[in-house]
Amino acid sequence: MMFNKKLSPLVLSILLGLNFGSAQAAPKIAKPTSSEYVISENSPQYANLKIETLNEIPAPATAALNGKITFDENFTTRITSPILGRAIKINAQIGDQVKSGQTLASIDSPDLGTAVAEYRKAHADLELKRKGLERSKLLLEGGVIAQKEYDFSQSEFSQSEAEAQRTKARLHNLNIDISSLSGSENYALRSPINGIIVDRQINPGIEVRPDASAPLFIITNPSHLWATIDLPERDLNKVFLGQLLNIEVDAFPNEHFAGKVQSIGTAVDSSSRRIQVRCTVESKNKLKPEMYARITPLSAGKAKVIRLPNSALITEGLYNYVFVETKPGHIQKRKVILDVQEHEYSTVKEGLQAGEHVITSGAILINSELAAGK
Repeated sequence: MMFNKKLSPLVLSILLGLNFGSAQAAPKIAKPTSSEYVISENSPQYANLKIETLNEIPAPATAALNGKITFDENFTTRITSPILGRAIKINAQIGDQVKSGQTLASIDSPDLGTAVAEYRKAHADLELKRKGLERSKLLLEGGVIAQKEYDFSQSEFSQSEAEAQRTKARLHNLNIDISSLSGSENYALRSPINGIIVDRQINPGIEVRPDASAPLFIITNPSHLWATIDLPERDLNKVFLGQLLNIEVDAFPNEHFAGKVQSIGTAVDSSSRRIQVRCTVESKNKLKPEMYARITPLSAGKAKVIRLPNSALITEGLYNYVFVETKPGHIQKRKVILDVQEHEYSTVKEGLQAGEHVITSGAILINSELAAGK
């Protein structure tokens, strides 16, 4: 569109407003000062921003390390059959909560019948030898038999007593109640602890053996877990017994779990050059074994640092910047110096304070609009 050069500036400005008013309907970023920008609180730009409050966390001793949540072996048992036989009934499923002494499976085992028969035979023989020893003692005292014959009777009694003790111990190891023995060959496989079944490798009809490589059941208390770290050799001097930890998992991205170093391996793995570190963890009944975790050892003392999401960072050359909301709609671009930068979060060394409000989503768009002079 061409304009008459004789039009007054007032008329020209009116015409321009009529022609371009629709293009300027959306509120734009204003720049009232050299360091602060203003966005209307009613604008679409402001509504699409995500603004978070910065918090302090205990200072990390090193960057987050790769780890894994595992069973606490102090509260876990792996159950195999102590006797050869065939499973005939399964009484528990994965996920069931069981108590100590509860029957998990019934096993038909001829070996059980043999063990009971040996026990009864040994105790019957022991009773017979006891009576024989008592008679020999009376005969010896009456001068009817020689000492040699009495010693022979005493030796036989001792052998029978040892055999009776062996058969009794065998039934005790099988967790058989001797006071209620029966002729049945059904063996009840029982849980030795209270817990939850997390794995089962037994089905009806399967043959079970005492020398099986895989356990038939794994039972654990899920409220007690460990976290393990494959610690790089170079970071060994940054980890110590009793050190507090910050543990994160992908399943709960905005939640932190406290932990503590319980033991440090005594040798470095020759192939990976890493050391196994075992830690306790407060799972809050949320963590599960075999979850991958990011484990951050914390510095000794009470030092704290500011934790900043990496999505808030704007990188320009060698420097990093963030947009800080000083008050509603007022945004300040500020240079920051980072301490430790990780995959999702960084810790700030200079430039920010706890409690300040930082734009964590939409910062790149604002920066591009400012760079374009909008």
